[in-house]
Amino acid sequence: MSQPATAPDHQSSGPTPPPFDPTQPAVPISYPIKTLEELESRSYFKSFHYPFNKSTVPLQSGSPSLSLPDRPRVIVCHDMAGGYGDDKWIQGGTNPNAYAIWHWYLIDIFIYFSHSLVTLPPPCWTNTAHRHGVKVLGTFITEGDEGKLICNKLLSTKESAEMYAEFLAELAVALGFDGWLINMEVKLNSDQVPNLKAFVSHLTQTTHSSVPGSLVIWYDSVTADGELYYQNQLNEKNKPFFDICDGIFVNYIWEENYPRLSAAVAGNRKYDVYMGIDVFGRGTFGGGQWNTSVALDVLKKDDVSTAIFAPGWIYETKQPPNFQIAQNHWWSLVEKSWGVVQNYPKVLPFYTNFDQGYGYHVSVDGEQVSDASWCNISSQGLQPFLEFSGNATPDGIQVHVDFKEASYSGGGNITFKGNLEDSDNLSTRLFLGDLLLGDSPLHFTYSVISENNSQLGLHLIFSSTPNERKSKPEFNERILKSIAEEGTQNSTEYYAVLGHISIKTGGQTSDFPPSDSWLVEGEYIKWTTGSEGSKTVSLKITWKLKDGNDYPATNYNIYVEKLAKGALGHPGAALERVHEYIGAARVEAFYVDDLAVPSGTSDIKFIVQVCGTDGSNQKLDDSPVFLLEAAALANEL
Repeated sequence: MSQPATAPDHQSSGPTPPPFDPTQPAVPISYPIKTLEELESRSYFKSFHYPFNKSTVPLQSGSPSLSLPDRPRVIVCHDMAGGYGDDKWIQGGTNPNAYAIWHWYLIDIFIYFSHSLVTLPPPCWTNTAHRHGVKVLGTFITEGDEGKLICNKLLSTKESAEMYAEFLAELAVALGFDGWLINMEVKLNSDQVPNLKAFVSHLTQTTHSSVPGSLVIWYDSVTADGELYYQNQLNEKNKPFFDICDGIFVNYIWEENYPRLSAAVAGNRKYDVYMGIDVFGRGTFGGGQWNTSVALDVLKKDDVSTAIFAPGWIYETKQPPNFQIAQNHWWSLVEKSWGVVQNYPKVLPFYTNFDQGYGYHVSVDGEQVSDASWCNISSQGLQPFLEFSGNATPDGIQVHVDFKEASYSGGGNITFKGNLEDSDNLSTRLFLGDLLLGDSPLHFTYSVISENNSQLGLHLIFSSTPNERKSKPEFNERILKSIAEEGTQNSTEYYAVLGHISIKTGGQTSDFPPSDSWLVEGEYIKWTTGSEGSKTVSLKITWKLKDGNDYPATNYNIYVEKLAKGALGHPGAALERVHEYIGAARVEAFYVDDLAVPSGTSDIKFIVQVCGTDGSNQKLDDSPVFLLEAAALANEL
């Protein structure tokens, strides 16, 4: 795989930063493993950043099994500007225009790709992909002269090959992703091939035994005789590797009859053949880019799977008119060719706030708690199956996920805006679920802001068979129906914003543990004195239930109160606004970096707000806290 062209790095005129030391406390980031020595030493597990890199969202449950469906499937291989961009900031970055994917209902498997030896998926991708039922793979790649040296060590013996395979399987288990893409883009000696097969086979078996539903995919590069020679199809030269793993990602310079030939070679495993399509279009069938569906149509006809490489082309090449519209349009062409491959929700409670993982504000329970720009793909709510029809007509209604209008929760919503004939109505597909319902009553909650007499409501369709719609018992389709009743006879302007949807049964409630049942601690506390007596503090906050159990929280909102000394030295009123929102955590830890501490501060109270799976949030007054006392401040300075 070659790297898409990107803008050159700008040279900094400032001092050279010190080398990255992963053992030292710092803002948590995701990063790859670059050498076999790092992999073998297991130094990653000694990193300060390791606990933050764990995915906390299991693959969406509700399916009969974790096996792949028996149909043509879609891999999406990330490869966006070399990887580890805005998405490396585990607790969120500041770029409201960061790259993201939100058309998860069109994807089966997501591969995080970079040109480092061991590419570990940032947890934000695994969290949101799992939430939507999509599996996530990391990448193991060797290329160039350095890759040749790595392979000489990796494949020196069968025992060595299997040892490194076990290290890779261990990483997938520890970080919560679902397997590996193996990309050996180097020429090998023929006597190294048996050990390469041992590496692939042992990695597949070991990962399967430790990660249910896991996958190991082979990339079409080195052949069974050790030559670096892309076949662009499945044939006798790469099939020996295909036979010992879960599938092959075929290089993207294939011809029209290659998918059919590959399917014949694969036999009853034809859906494990993923024919590559390079969205940048370099030699790919159909030319990629806006013609990606040309290749998809051929693959669909020949009944094999596909691997779409580098859809970040839309973002990297700044396709007009803007990323949001261009991305929706490009994926609508994929849907037209291939169809929807994921149905969700599959379980209750169901909650979504339509967040796409970036924005200009953050809201909690209908109240805006931050007006700072941000990005964090982990925060994505379940994304709607909106049908994109291009630019809205002058007399039509534009329906889109929006991150600038007010939000009920997070930073997103669905906005309906345009013109509608008096007393007319409009229906828009939101979700296609797959739920079995019992006799328990269902509770629906949703939030709406609208203008004039624009009305918006939910229309839910149930069916007992695929072709028969009734009021019960199988909940397999949801359609939102918006109705505009204009304020005057001639008025046709329509505007409404849908903030969230929550659906749960009568017995499902969020009973939050009381605050005193949590053990909340602070460590790595570091105070810094600035100019004119200003101070900042950095620290890591951790929390866990005292009884050792795990609480099924979706995330934790972190707030701070800065308290001044009152009479007799006791804490008094807050120096700044009460309950200042400073971020969100997906693991039971949060790193506070350079928090400004005004003069006269007595104590700093950090509040950890627990968030339930149904979208509810624990009251701040009932939430666990960590109090950084004045004595600690005085002793440090």
